[in-house]
Amino acid sequence: MLSHNDTYEMGMHLRTIFTGDQIQGAPVISQLDVNDLEPGKKYRFFFQGVQMGTGQHWYVPVVVAKGAQDGKRISLTAGVHGDELSPVNAVQRIMGNLDPAKMSGTAIAVYDLSRPAKEYTQRQWPVAQKGGSVVDLNRVWPGDEMGNDAPSRHAGILWNRLFKHNVDIALDYHTASTGGDFTMFIFADFRKAEIRQIAELFPIEQIKNDAGESGSLEMAFVEAGIPVITIEVGAPRIFDARKIAMAVEGSMNVLKHYKVINGPIDRTSKEAGTFFGDMFETIRSTTGGYLELLVDLNDKVTPGQKVAIQRDSFGDVVAEYTVSVIGKVATIARDALSEPGSRVMQILYNSTELNFKTGTTHQPGDDY
Repeated sequence: MLSHNDTYEMGMHLRTIFTGDQIQGAPVISQLDVNDLEPGKKYRFFFQGVQMGTGQHWYVPVVVAKGAQDGKRISLTAGVHGDELSPVNAVQRIMGNLDPAKMSGTAIAVYDLSRPAKEYTQRQWPVAQKGGSVVDLNRVWPGDEMGNDAPSRHAGILWNRLFKHNVDIALDYHTASTGGDFTMFIFADFRKAEIRQIAELFPIEQIKNDAGESGSLEMAFVEAGIPVITIEVGAPRIFDARKIAMAVEGSMNVLKHYKVINGPIDRTSKEAGTFFGDMFETIRSTTGGYLELLVDLNDKVTPGQKVAIQRDSFGDVVAEYTVSVIGKVATIARDALSEPGSRVMQILYNSTELNFKTGTTHQPGDDY
């Protein structure tokens, strides 16, 4: 017997399937084929995801702006993690700028992919199995419709029935995790020239040449041959107006670059003086204590520079932290109380330049 995944791999006809239900006036679909939609219009759907334990479903909001003329199909995803809110605002603004009657191509916005995590404004998907646990939805892509937990099945449903056959270019928006903060930052795999080109269309602070993290949505697109970048829009749980504006400007540049919309390219990484690197030096707490940062996001640092100290409850200094590379601060901890092993900050640097230490690649559990 063929699984859902098998039938899709064999090229089973894809079509848009309406369940017949409506939520808040929006029709519910369980499968999308943008070819079925009338050109020159904007559509709102709720996409039927995985079932809950009660048998009801988690529903994912989808907006499709289908141009009057054919062209590239670009996806914009916000909410793979539940505490990522600036990405939602950024994608809402991008879609609000689009007039399908003047477009050549399609923009597909997918919000709140990790619905139960979003409802609690927490990073990971809570599951009830085995007394309760959490799953990082950005470590299970492309998922499996017959997988062993709800998040894996949810990812499989979205990948097979929403993304896989409808996307030519992908923009995946994130933030730092709760308790941390990020520069305006992009992860991009420079081994693909087109991916680097997309990343450089953004007027942002930092870009990391990064091969990607296994199980991430970015990696699923890469492995499917779809150019993609991961865009980090600063801190979680807030709307960061400055960084949202940079995300919108860069995203509109991407739409212009692929001729989905008309207009001149605005500021890019060249005008913004973006800092490029390919490695992180990750600094972690060696002890418990109250953390005092001596640098901030995007500050330049040099080998031997003291960047943070920790004090105990009596106010005595119990640890001091220095860097060993030339680079810029990419991520920092915003939580002042730091347990042993907690990440204090990450320094982005270029391994081809003179440095005193080999940094670490992106580690599981880091922001992505």
